[in-house]
Amino acid sequence: MDPFSGEGELLNIHNAFFQGQYDKVVEFDTKPLSASNQLPARIFQLRARIAQGDFEDVLAELEGEEEPELAAVRALAKFNTEELETAIEEIEELAKSSGDNATVQVIGGIVLQRAGKTDEALALLSQHQGNLEAVSIIVQIRLAQNRTDLAIKEVTAAKKWAQDSLVVNIAEAWVGLRVGGDKYQQSYYVFEELAQAPSTSSTMSLVGQAISELHLGRLPEAEVALQQALTKDKGDIAALANKIVLTALTGGDTTADISALEAQDPSHAMVLDIAEKNELFDKAASKYSAKVSA
Repeated sequence: MDPFSGEGELLNIHNAFFQGQYDKVVEFDTKPLSASNQLPARIFQLRARIAQGDFEDVLAELEGEEEPELAAVRALAKFNTEELETAIEEIEELAKSSGDNATVQVIGGIVLQRAGKTDEALALLSQHQGNLEAVSIIVQIRLAQNRTDLAIKEVTAAKKWAQDSLVVNIAEAWVGLRVGGDKYQQSYYVFEELAQAPSTSSTMSLVGQAISELHLGRLPEAEVALQQALTKDKGDIAALANKIVLTALTGGDTTADISALEAQDPSHAMVLDIAEKNELFDKAASKYSAKVSA
């Protein structure tokens, strides 16, 4: 068999995954792929199923698998169940024993960051050797830390060896939304192009387009993009969170949207922040409660 058989198909699976087209990833026929491409394709398909909430079936399928890549995917599935602590322990063990494995680096970085172990996540991800997904996760972490300077540095370095990569273009668009100014419009063009192309349209590209529109002050256009995203997936976390922002900006009632987000992801940063602010408000208000004399 040709050792490069199916290279183009693997790239299609790769791109579909990063565009959030999880149904498409799962449905790909991987039989034509070469032996060396079978495992990477399977990992993308398993991760797509996890993204769709198929945790238990993935765990059952991976029971007894010993490859570091599959052990990392299994830990990712566990992290989304009640086995969260076990998942973190397994990832930390994999980071020690197989820290040079690209899949372990990426999935380990995701799990550790979500667990609040940012330094560990960055230490693992920084071991990558030309792994664009690792770059994109590092960029997201740096933006979450409000270290836009380091995010820019990461994207700039990656562009030197992956100029035309979809992943790098998306990461640069994320950075642009943080930098602001004319970068808002540039980021909008990236997400608009992805959203309009039938082969790349996804909730991710529509949400990115909507966020760009919000920053540009084009609220009606942002609403259209978010509605399209929620039509594709009514439970899309990013779309729900940004719909709350849009509704607040337009003076609407955010109660239903907040409840929907909380139901989908109780630990979402916005949900936790709103709960904290409500608690602080109630505490402050209690100091000024009305005293009614008989």
